[in-house]
Amino acid sequence: MPHPVQLTGPAPGVRPRATPAGAVLVSVLLVELSSGVIQGFLSPLLKSLTEVLRVTAADLNWISVANLVASAVSTPLLSRLGDLHGHRRILRFNLALVLAGSVLVGISRDFTTLLVGQILQGAIAGFFPLLVGTLRNRPGGGDSESRRGISVMVAALVGGLTLGLFASGAVAASVDSPTAALWVPAAAVALAFAISWPLLPETATRPAGRVDWAGALLLCLGLVAVMLGLGLGGTPGWAWGSVRVLAVLLGGVLALALWVRVELRAPDPVIDVRMFARRGVIVVSLVTLTFSSCMFGLQIANPVFYGTARAETGYGPGLDPVGIGLAMLPYLLAIALGALLAPAVAGRIGDRGTLVAGSVLMAVGYGASVAVHGSVAAFATVNGVAGLGIGLLQHSTRTLAVEAVPAHRTSVGSGINELLISVGGSLGAAVVLGVSTAHTRPGATLPDLGAYTTSWTLCAALSVLGAALALLHRPSPEETR
Repeated sequence: MPHPVQLTGPAPGVRPRATPAGAVLVSVLLVELSSGVIQGFLSPLLKSLTEVLRVTAADLNWISVANLVASAVSTPLLSRLGDLHGHRRILRFNLALVLAGSVLVGISRDFTTLLVGQILQGAIAGFFPLLVGTLRNRPGGGDSESRRGISVMVAALVGGLTLGLFASGAVAASVDSPTAALWVPAAAVALAFAISWPLLPETATRPAGRVDWAGALLLCLGLVAVMLGLGLGGTPGWAWGSVRVLAVLLGGVLALALWVRVELRAPDPVIDVRMFARRGVIVVSLVTLTFSSCMFGLQIANPVFYGTARAETGYGPGLDPVGIGLAMLPYLLAIALGALLAPAVAGRIGDRGTLVAGSVLMAVGYGASVAVHGSVAAFATVNGVAGLGIGLLQHSTRTLAVEAVPAHRTSVGSGINELLISVGGSLGAAVVLGVSTAHTRPGATLPDLGAYTTSWTLCAALSVLGAALALLHRPSPEETR
């Protein structure tokens, strides 16, 4: 049974100070921009990396799997540490960890080093809950400020995606080797680290408690085992239904079941699983899983599709790195637009209507991709439709997750949502990895067209499921306090 919440005053050595709202906003924007750069910089490089690193297009999906599993593991831990020890203090550590990973990515010239760097970069998922905690708990903060702040943060995140996309594309187009562009995220994180260090205020009031290390370890083991089983299934030596695949998956499920048991008994759980008994929380969580599975599941596939030439495989437009960035621009701008419009849309049609609308737009966009992928303009347009839906859901699910918990648990509430985004994305990336592997002939680098049409169809179906789940959303007064 969790302990009753006790709030402490300012931590020793921490003096609450009035920080200009503009300084806070600049810091928040730069941190989220750096997060977006990390998530977007690889897209124009993926096709060329298959040649430089000597890997298949299917292998590249391990980048998403590794990064998102690391995000899922680190997010609840960083969120809880932020609530207990100060959001600014933990954010500084978080930025340093991501910077180390970005430097490792920059120096990588083999796939293993790149993956290790991506694992460290996966800690970017901690940025969002720590920043939300800063906004909601600063003087004059609260739900209204956090709603506005989340909208701006999602837009900044997408701005970073766009910046990373074009920066790495421009670097790759102007040098002999695309690996020079791997330094782009290190520059972005270093800038955010240097400027946010003196500007962000520290949280003065914090809850008493401690970190549930046993729960964090079990969650880590369970998630890693499940994602490895899904990602390796269907690869050579790991046939679906084989003893080793079933053993890894079963071990992961058992670890997660034990984690739930431990969390129910822990006085200070890393995630209070009792919150999932609330209807509003469980519905928003399920919708989060559906949209993130599609968004991150196609994060590798679509850019590789844009870079694939018809002469190589019989399909694809064969765009260069800059062309890939331009083709993906409507999608990224649509996500930003959706996030900015989400508060107004929710005010007009309600939170449930916004969740439904976002899922329907995604279903339409992904479903249409199957039919119009032969034209770059048409394919980019329907991806923009899906992106608009993603933007609505990015804002709405994050807002509802934050408002479902008391202010002193803000980072944990936001962290749960970020965890679910990472878990959903990991599942989606693992499924697309399996589909791509199944559609790649032995000795070939690129999959056949069926890998993409199957993936788009699955995402359209999953988005329809998300819309159906969103219809069940009925927030209660206590869940929106």
